[in-house]
Amino acid sequence: MRIERLTMVYDADGGLRGEISYVFGVLRGRHCALCDITHGTVRRKDSFDDLVCSLPMPVDVVHRNEQEPEIAEFLEASGGGAAVVASTEAGLRILMDDEALTACGGDVEAFSSELSDRIEALLAAPLPALP
Repeated sequence: MRIERLTMVYDADGGLRGEISYVFGVLRGRHCALCDITHGTVRRKDSFDDLVCSLPMPVDVVHRNEQEPEIAEFLEASGGGAAVVASTEAGLRILMDDEALTACGGDVEAFSSELSDRIEALLAAPLPALP
């Protein structure tokens, strides 16, 4: 199987309104597991940017309101939340859901290791049989 693109989706909206809403959500105990991985206190972590540049396929890192409609529908049907989605010739696959992202504890190295393992497993998987 071949991965054509990875899309990492924040469980938050982009833009000024989205940022304000996210801050109020954090104050009420809600957070985005992918945000914890990608961002420090103020800005995106250099180690995350280095990871994205090292991946062997194109990567989009987007907010909920910035994702492609196909991915939005796929994630909504899968329960929503932050996620890493692989676009393959066999269709969309969730590589990491909100639970897997949360398990990384905001650590880029833990995320990188888990993502690498999941990419490797997906690439090794046989293509599904055609009906």
